[in-house]
Amino acid sequence: MIHQVLFIIFGGICVAGALNLLLQKHPISSALSLIVVMGSLAALYLLLGAQFVAAIQVIVYAGAIMVLFVFVIMLLNAGKEEHTKGSRIAMWFGVPSVAALLGMVLFILLQRGKVDYQIELGAFARPTREVAILLFRDYLLPFEVTSVLILVAIMGAVVLARKEQ
Repeated sequence: MIHQVLFIIFGGICVAGALNLLLQKHPISSALSLIVVMGSLAALYLLLGAQFVAAIQVIVYAGAIMVLFVFVIMLLNAGKEEHTKGSRIAMWFGVPSVAALLGMVLFILLQRGKVDYQIELGAFARPTREVAILLFRDYLLPFEVTSVLILVAIMGAVVLARKEQ
């Protein structure tokens, strides 16, 4: 039961973040919405019992890649942006989602000693060691080639955005 409720909550946050990503006018706000999507996907991976994939999701995608995206967006956005009060969609969906999530966490923490059942997470997930071996041994070359391609794309964006003096 708790598993399904948490899935619905994090799935809703993921969908709301994706909709906010599409509806934003400013690229920085869209990038921040993408970070919300990546974080909720990591929580869904945790619900599946794939702790390694969730950690990689947060570290690689929400951390490193999004920092690069924000850096490139800020580098390419030469004009001034108009400042707004904030996103109405974030207020409509974000505040109730955070309140529901905090309420669920508080409920679980307060009921921790009183509940007498076990939750089994990820009965069908691959062990972490096998995923690590696949990622860092078998698919190491495509992983490194992808990182070099991202670096070349960023350098190309910098060269194209450079103003002639």
